[in-house]
Amino acid sequence: MQKIGSIINGEHLVNEKAQTLAVRNPYSGEQLATIYCATKEEVIEAVNTAQITFTTAMREMPAHERGKILANASKLLEERGEQFAKTISQEAGKPINEARGEVLRAVQVLQFASEEAKRLHGEQIPMDSAIGGERQIGITKRVPLGVIAAITPFNFPLNLALHKIAPAIAVGNTIVLKPAEKTPLSSVLLYDLFADAGLPSGALNIIQGPGTELVEPLVTHTAVKKVTFTGSGKVGWSIKELAGRKPVTLELGSNAPNIIFADANLEHAATTIVMAGYTFAGQACVSAQRIYVEAAIYDEFISLLHQKVESLVVGDPAEETTQLGPMITEEAAIRAEEWIQEAVLQGAKIRTGGTRNKTIITPTIIENVNPTMQVVCMEVFAPIVAILPFTNEEEVLQAANDTVYGLQAGVFTSDINRAFKFADRLEVGGVWINEASVRRYDHMPYGGVKESGTGKEGIRYAIEGMSDIKFIGIKLI
Repeated sequence: MQKIGSIINGEHLVNEKAQTLAVRNPYSGEQLATIYCATKEEVIEAVNTAQITFTTAMREMPAHERGKILANASKLLEERGEQFAKTISQEAGKPINEARGEVLRAVQVLQFASEEAKRLHGEQIPMDSAIGGERQIGITKRVPLGVIAAITPFNFPLNLALHKIAPAIAVGNTIVLKPAEKTPLSSVLLYDLFADAGLPSGALNIIQGPGTELVEPLVTHTAVKKVTFTGSGKVGWSIKELAGRKPVTLELGSNAPNIIFADANLEHAATTIVMAGYTFAGQACVSAQRIYVEAAIYDEFISLLHQKVESLVVGDPAEETTQLGPMITEEAAIRAEEWIQEAVLQGAKIRTGGTRNKTIITPTIIENVNPTMQVVCMEVFAPIVAILPFTNEEEVLQAANDTVYGLQAGVFTSDINRAFKFADRLEVGGVWINEASVRRYDHMPYGGVKESGTGKEGIRYAIEGMSDIKFIGIKLI
């Protein structure tokens, strides 16, 4: 069994006197590791180390060197992919084939960041556009901010960490990472990978332990210049308050709407919704949760969906054939089960699923729901989709927008005019046409509106948020 602690300035810290937490396999309950939690003093040390490394190494590192480190990391990750995939599967309970998919995406994140490190262009400003600007030259350059505080969740412990680490390195920042305490093992592997790729000691520091104790000293440290967080809305907005005037990126929750019109390809839509609703047991911010189906094809669509959901292979995430594994903890599964039971008491009907065995919730379809049920109006974060019929465009637009969330949505239709109408009027950060809400590519702008967050990720867009534009003026004499 592993003993892991924080990593500061290249040193792996295992303080036998520190508070400890067990890391367990969500499916088997087996203890995989013991975390030796960071103290407040170690958080401060991590930030101070990152600040020193920024001023002595990263700030002046040429773009080609930063790009080379990221390219090296991408190559090493590809070589070590199976080790990372097995670690993710064990600590997160993610089916092994989904874990391999996360690793492949992470390889690509590093490739994108390596390329963007060499594209940090400025511009020339025509100063003589203003009266008095004759014989003057204005140029801009993009400069790093300094120390970035990154706080990441359990559901994509590798890829979501890299969405913060890779762009930070690309522009020349340093990072202090606080990974989810339920999935800390992949972050340790990631640190070792960056060290082997040539990243200077102290450029990436990792503090392990519960966010309730570590986030406040991390976020409020005066040397931290930017905070980037992915996780729950309650925690995210409290972090924004703690950060004060510092720039903050928040990637928070959602209850993503997906709208199926009668002119859609129903076979494709049903297949896509199964992927979108049940990937990693529904534990993704953009999982398909609210499925609005035009009344004329309601029975046909739900019959297709039901058949596909019941064919999903549920079980041990280590098995190659498993398509749906456990939720991250039994507490999370119990909460999902309670929401299902609450909806039934309020008049909903379970089409399929709805049962729990320890950490596993069977893939569930719920019908006859109303907008006030928690399985509809809140973020369910479980393998549960709710089906709601509609009769016209204005009705479903109003229903889809009637939420505090706004991350991504999916619209299935063959009418191009309708597709663009919905793309314009859905109150979300991103809209997919003939694709489900869960789809994300790592170079696209990704982020929500309303209570789904603020700011954008996607490598180039994250770089913009982790850097500043400096103006330089020259007077020709």
